[in-house]
Amino acid sequence: MKRNGRLIVGLVIILLLMLSTACAGKNTELNKSGTASGDSGNSNASVSDKQRVVKSLKGDISIPSEPKRVIGLSVVYPEFLYALGVTPVAVQNYHQEFPSYLKEPFKNTLKIGLAETPNFEMILTAQPDIIIAPIWWADKDYDQLSKIAPTVLLPQRDNWRDELRDIGEVLGKKDQAEKVIQDLQHKEAEAKEKLHALVGNETVMYMMIMADGLVIYGENIDRGSFIHKKLGLKPVKDFPQTELSVTISLEKIPEYNPDHIILQLDDESSEKVQNRYKELIDSSLWKNMTAVKKNQIHIMGGKEWFSLGMSPLADYNAVSDVLHAFEKKAK
Repeated sequence: MKRNGRLIVGLVIILLLMLSTACAGKNTELNKSGTASGDSGNSNASVSDKQRVVKSLKGDISIPSEPKRVIGLSVVYPEFLYALGVTPVAVQNYHQEFPSYLKEPFKNTLKIGLAETPNFEMILTAQPDIIIAPIWWADKDYDQLSKIAPTVLLPQRDNWRDELRDIGEVLGKKDQAEKVIQDLQHKEAEAKEKLHALVGNETVMYMMIMADGLVIYGENIDRGSFIHKKLGLKPVKDFPQTELSVTISLEKIPEYNPDHIILQLDDESSEKVQNRYKELIDSSLWKNMTAVKKNQIHIMGGKEWFSLGMSPLADYNAVSDVLHAFEKKAK
C-alpha cells in the first residue's frame, strides 16, 4: 500500500508539472500576440505603431497612422482630400448635387449641408478617424468636433496650394501634394499655348449671373487670375484694376464689349438666377454686343466652377472646360 501510495503521489506531481508548463506556454503565446496581459512595454509599442503625432493650431494631435475615415470641413477641403487620393466619408455641401468630377467618387459620401454650425450628429454617424478643417471655418466648433474624433485645425491660407501642402503634411502625402500642383501647372501651360493660338489678343470677360446681380471678375481675384493669368486670356482694358470684381447693371455691360464672354450661372437651380439670365439674353443691349454677334459666349456650369481658383480639382477640370469651349467655337 505504501508503494502504491508513493506511486499515486508521484503521478499527481508529474501531472501538476505538466499543467504548469502548458499554462506557462499558453501565456507566452498570448503575450506574443498581444491578446493577454504581460509586458506593458510591448503593448505600448504596438499602439504607438498605429498612431502618430501631427502639428495643428491647437497643438500636437495624435491621429491614426493610416486614417481610413476622414472628414474635411469647409466646401473645398473635400476636394483637397480627393486630390490626395482620400475619399472623405462626409462633406459639407453648398449644392444639392456634387460637380461632375466628384459625382462618381463621392457617390457613397454623406452630405451634411452647409449650416453655420455643423451637423454634429451626422458627423458622429460618419464615424470619422480624423477631422481636418481650416481654423477660420471650425475654430468655434473645435471642442465639440474633437469629442467625436481627433481634429486637426490648419491655418488660413491665401493660396490653395499651401492648403493642399498643409493637408498633405497631416496625411503623410507631401510628395503627392507637390505632384498635384506640378501636374496642374503643366496642364495650364499647355492650355495657355493652345488658347493663344485660338484667341490671340481678342479680349475675354468672365461674368457670373447671381441672384442679386451680375458680377465681372478681374485678374487679381482667384477666379479671374485663373482665366487671365494662368490661361493667359486677355482681360477687357477698361476693367478697374483696383477692384477684384465689379457688380454691374445690364445697362453697363456694353461699356466693356469684349470679343468673348465666359458666362457662369451661380446656381442653375435658382429661379432668381434663371430669371436674371433670361432677362439678360432677351435684352437688345446684350444682343448687340460683339461677343454675342460673333457667337462667342462660353457658358460654364455653376457647380462645376463653384470652387474655381480655390481647388486643384476645380481648376484642372476648368482648364478642360475652357479649352473645349473655345475649340468648339473656333470650328
